[in-house]
Amino acid sequence: MNALEIISLVNDYLAMPAVCIFFGVAITLTFKTRFLQIRGFGKFMDMLKAKAAQQREKKHQLDSIDSFHALFAAMATTIGMGNMVGPTIAIFTGGPGALFWLVLYMFFASATKFVEVCFAIHTRIKTPNGHIIGGPMEYLKVLHVLLAQWYVGVMLFLFVAWSALQANTLAAIYAQESVPEWIIGAALAVIVFFVLKGGAKRVGNVASKLVPFMFFLYMTFALLILFRDFSLLSQALWLVLSSVFSVQAMSGGLMGMTMFIALRSGVYRGIYISEAGIGTSSIPHAMADTQRATDQGLLALYSMTADALISIMSGLLVLVTGVWMFGDFRSTLIYEAFKMHAPGIGQVVLLVTVSLFVLTTVIGNSFNGVQTYASITKYRYMQWYIGFTVCCIFLGAMIDVRLAWGIMDLLLTLVAIPNVLGVLYLAFKKPDVIKV
Repeated sequence: MNALEIISLVNDYLAMPAVCIFFGVAITLTFKTRFLQIRGFGKFMDMLKAKAAQQREKKHQLDSIDSFHALFAAMATTIGMGNMVGPTIAIFTGGPGALFWLVLYMFFASATKFVEVCFAIHTRIKTPNGHIIGGPMEYLKVLHVLLAQWYVGVMLFLFVAWSALQANTLAAIYAQESVPEWIIGAALAVIVFFVLKGGAKRVGNVASKLVPFMFFLYMTFALLILFRDFSLLSQALWLVLSSVFSVQAMSGGLMGMTMFIALRSGVYRGIYISEAGIGTSSIPHAMADTQRATDQGLLALYSMTADALISIMSGLLVLVTGVWMFGDFRSTLIYEAFKMHAPGIGQVVLLVTVSLFVLTTVIGNSFNGVQTYASITKYRYMQWYIGFTVCCIFLGAMIDVRLAWGIMDLLLTLVAIPNVLGVLYLAFKKPDVIKV
């Protein structure tokens, strides 16, 4: 058996219990928080209205950041390539019904993210030099230090795998424009190396300022494609709904799909897109200058609305254009949809947008990986982890796309299962922390 077959076998073995745990915890926490996704909307709007006045009066202490800046920092890692590629992979592997399960999981899992953020703030610590550390590595210590150490150990590889997967997607897209994968891999690896060594910090800053504008352009062109033919859009919506509980083989994509495959694809891609269940998005939230953990948790909960909306749009794009029904497994479906139906400037917009999203995400994930490594090694042997990260980004651009996603799913499972079980335990052990 080769590496792909071994990883696929392991993922298939873990799939059923993992999906039951992820969805089960999300639903349980939704009931535990008394459907905060619905009843908390009024308070969320009040927080938005009061933002300007609150921030003028607030005097920041410690090494913290504005609550809304913490929100945007967390959203920067969840909104981007994941929203574009994740839904298309879910549809290709699980059929149109996977888009329904993806969105449904994100609705329930927003309660998971709320609990993650609340306990990240509740258990955060201040280091002697004034820095704030918070997230799963801290709140999992409440259960057992070994659980926290397991999380950190796997996350060191997950951050690298995330970056490698991003490089793989970008290289696959540029390969359609006759650019060799190794060139894209080398370019990303060199940029990340200089950023991590502190020689090109402005790259991330400049890219992060351009991304909102480019994302606006992406949304504009996507809407133009979707609403160009209302009959095709309505057919795509009906296809999603009618395929939710289908156990029949679908035409196109992979044959012989079952409802569980659609459910599995939707849940796994929902976790990949939103990070709800992995706990990583709670790390920047933990640095927020807030006195009430539930306030920041509420911001995190509703930030998933943007994830869901963009994911729906990306999924409908590949359904309306029909690109999901042809070819082998690949991560370039959204680019193909743009190339076919928004030629010229639309294609250029997507290329630039995707490049920026990948660049900022790879830089962010690589930096988080380095910081995690530094936290457990006291900044020793840093060059080894940086070298490992850079090599994986370069090689990630050239490996088989199925292998790249298989590795990602395996690491995601190994991280998410202990994390969601941990937050479930904490939610019942210390209910006052999440009381709104």
